[in-house]
Amino acid sequence: MTETVFTYAAPALKFGTGSSAEVGHDLVGYGARRVLLVTDPGVAATGHPARIAEQVAAHGLTVTTYDGARVEPTDESLAHAIAFARDAGPFDAILAVGGGSAIDTAKAVNLLTTNPGELMDYINAPVGRARAPQQPLLPLVAIPTTTGTGSESTTICVLDVLSLKVKTGISHPALRPRLAVVDPALTLSQPAMVTAAAGMDILCHALESYTARWYADFDAKRPEQRVPYCGANPIADMWSERALSLLAGAFRAAVRDGSDAAAREQMALAATFAGLGFGNAGVHVPHANAYPIAGRVRSFRPAGYPQDEPIVPHGMAVSLTAPEAFRFTFDAAPERHLHAARLLDGHDIPLLGVNLGSLGFLTSVTDDRVEAALDILVQGGYHLSHRSTIDAVFHHEGLAAGTCRALNDVVIGWGETSRVVTLGLAIDGSPVGAFVCDGLIVSTPTGSTGHSLSTGGPVVHPESGVIVLNPICPHTLSNRPMVIPDDRHIAIEVIRSSKRQILVIDGQDHHQIVQGDRLEIARSPLGLRFIHLPGYNYFDVLRQKLHWRSSNV
Repeated sequence: MTETVFTYAAPALKFGTGSSAEVGHDLVGYGARRVLLVTDPGVAATGHPARIAEQVAAHGLTVTTYDGARVEPTDESLAHAIAFARDAGPFDAILAVGGGSAIDTAKAVNLLTTNPGELMDYINAPVGRARAPQQPLLPLVAIPTTTGTGSESTTICVLDVLSLKVKTGISHPALRPRLAVVDPALTLSQPAMVTAAAGMDILCHALESYTARWYADFDAKRPEQRVPYCGANPIADMWSERALSLLAGAFRAAVRDGSDAAAREQMALAATFAGLGFGNAGVHVPHANAYPIAGRVRSFRPAGYPQDEPIVPHGMAVSLTAPEAFRFTFDAAPERHLHAARLLDGHDIPLLGVNLGSLGFLTSVTDDRVEAALDILVQGGYHLSHRSTIDAVFHHEGLAAGTCRALNDVVIGWGETSRVVTLGLAIDGSPVGAFVCDGLIVSTPTGSTGHSLSTGGPVVHPESGVIVLNPICPHTLSNRPMVIPDDRHIAIEVIRSSKRQILVIDGQDHHQIVQGDRLEIARSPLGLRFIHLPGYNYFDVLRQKLHWRSSNV
């Protein structure tokens, strides 16, 4: 029997510039009187923890600060923090101010000041004994100062066990913070390298949870067998998709200019949403690979991080194997990987097409020449071509039901059977006529050498400002391909169809459509730029791919 149940949990959330100033009020609400604030030396140097401690104290609470958390915690650094808290306690609540390392340190302190034993009792098997806490933990409020780890939302504490040279963790629902307070203003001082590494962690959190094994594909569990990470599910998907969209617009800007408050806010939202997604769906191969990478570090000391000890920042360790990992997982769920790629669409970033063996009109290099091509790119020896895209809005029962953008084509095609369909066409509001056919292809110039070409459509130069409309197997001789200027608005209505048709965007199923549905298409304001290496010529590509004979002219 397969699983039919998924679970979802998350901390309470307070988000927005200035939200960190309100935490004293929240701690009073939890009944706290004595609070332990956990941070690290780098974050302490920014003044944020001292300011927050003062604001908490203004509510009549006593605050004790531990500022010795280690970036990328170890069993030794956690033991030191736990000993400090045991000596200075007891406390009624714990407040973490910092990146994932400070928050994870606070989780370990919370666990070991409320429950007996030592770290190895609770560390995940087979490294540790994986004991579950027997006593309730204190309220933990997490205030992240980096945008990436998602530790403010999760049930896990990550650490290095130095004697074994391995990175592992402690995982239990009780470790999840009671409240996450996300104040984007605290991230403005984050160095560029830290922003980049943390951003890659956000990316992998969202991608891995979105491409994780679907919860219903597991064997059914009894209630006592359920774990926090239950697999991809509809709620986690929603957070992961939104995180990817936010990253696409803000990641590069935040790395490029740390003072860009708007980009910082979007990155903070992306980190929060990704945490809410992977905190329930879980992660997979890149995170598993990251543990041995970080655990085996020897001398690497990245810019922007403390230089006293070698570390591989978690986001960097995760991202190192991510490309190959997602190549490996692609076949398990191609549609989810492709949808994630669409959400990450960086329309302002030039693309280099690599031919892996297919026809490949868009590609400039073969897979055996990638390294040489990268050398040319670094030297600036390339030119760019601009390709237009088209936006499509799908209407069902009079309401917009979905939007998408296509580089190649939008196709209304066969559904349950290959029955004829009648499609009404209007351009700029003026009726053109009805296509009685098996389907209709609306193609960009780039897409003219794809599906459209195979059904008798014209070859159009990719930098032309046009859109091609090409009926599939028209049942009337007068229904011929049309080429129109790309500044026109196209409306297509399903006038008659006895069966469902499928709306396909760039070769991916997108929607089922029925009689009465409507599709509106126009040139997108967002195009794409493609990189071409020296010697590239579009007509040479046509001649080679279509096996045209050379001209003697």
